[in-house]
Amino acid sequence: MKTIQVTCNAQGVWNKDVSATAIQPQLIVVFGATEFFKNPVVLDSLKNQFPDSVIIGGSTAGEIADTTVNDGTLVATLVEFEKSSVKFTSTEVGKAEDSFDAGVRLVSQLDSNGLRHIFVVSEGLQINGSELVRGIRSVLPPGITATGGLAGDGADFKETYVLGPNGKPFGKMVTAIGLYGESLKVGYGSLGGWDSFGVERMVTRSVNNILFELDGKPALELYKSFLGDHAANLPSSGLLFPLNMRVGKEDTPLVRTILAVNEADQSLTFAGDIPEGSYVRLMKANFDRLIDGAVGAAESTLTTDDLKNPDLAILISCVGRKLVLKQMIEEEVEGVSDVLGKETQLCGFYSYGEISPFKSGASCELHNQTMTITTLKE
Repeated sequence: MKTIQVTCNAQGVWNKDVSATAIQPQLIVVFGATEFFKNPVVLDSLKNQFPDSVIIGGSTAGEIADTTVNDGTLVATLVEFEKSSVKFTSTEVGKAEDSFDAGVRLVSQLDSNGLRHIFVVSEGLQINGSELVRGIRSVLPPGITATGGLAGDGADFKETYVLGPNGKPFGKMVTAIGLYGESLKVGYGSLGGWDSFGVERMVTRSVNNILFELDGKPALELYKSFLGDHAANLPSSGLLFPLNMRVGKEDTPLVRTILAVNEADQSLTFAGDIPEGSYVRLMKANFDRLIDGAVGAAESTLTTDDLKNPDLAILISCVGRKLVLKQMIEEEVEGVSDVLGKETQLCGFYSYGEISPFKSGASCELHNQTMTITTLKE
């Protein structure tokens, strides 16, 4: 596998001459600021330069280019496989209620013969990420899993985009690539690093990913009482205080982040489901543990010797982690690089949700506030 990474700044200027690249990429992974998708001149030029390449990607809350984290840029990672192949698929999703069926449609369009892995990039606001993942899981071939994430829009939560057929930007769409070939080795890992605090409360009224009541009290009112002065900046300030959720006593807890608030009915909308009868606790950041979580996610990708020294790693980290770590944000990316090795090409973005199994052999889940890593090696 050969890779070349190029970055375009806000003025539309590439850091390298794209036309002079020495590889013929079958795949181009593109993550960038929302403006590049609203005005796709740069994206069009990239597609025109490589008309036969599969392009996947979306808008972000921050772009990862090797060990740097940027805002307002576009990062394209060109991948030439030696023996493997890639297929693109997409489906429109009109509303959150269509999320499960969208996941089913997405995977069903891929040929299962020779399939090694599925990588997903979804729009980030009009989707129920939990239902999307359930739909994907319901039709995954045996032994195959999926990773990926939900597109972002900085901390604005107004509009997100993904690259659909022919590399064109779309709003309400879910996309994926199927990766094929016996020589392709895929690793993955996902960890957080947040600390829970306060009392655990029961979800007494919810509908899918909309939370109405905790312990019989209006959810938004109760949540605001925890946030104090931060409540005035909802929903963006909610990224600093996600919820730890467990459904059953033996279940691994999941983290849920707020996408929107509704003052009229005092509800909170999350990126994934908050089932009635589940239990939640508030969470807060621990700087050292967030960085340790990123390092742990990288270590989780190296479960066998043939996964060590990967050629490419796609990092998807939550926007909430970026807002908390601030000027320290590159430390989590550098920590990943230290584990995987300096020869591994890193790319990725800060997201509104991450898709990955907790560990090898587990089912994929929707996560919030994690660092999720997918590694590829031929």
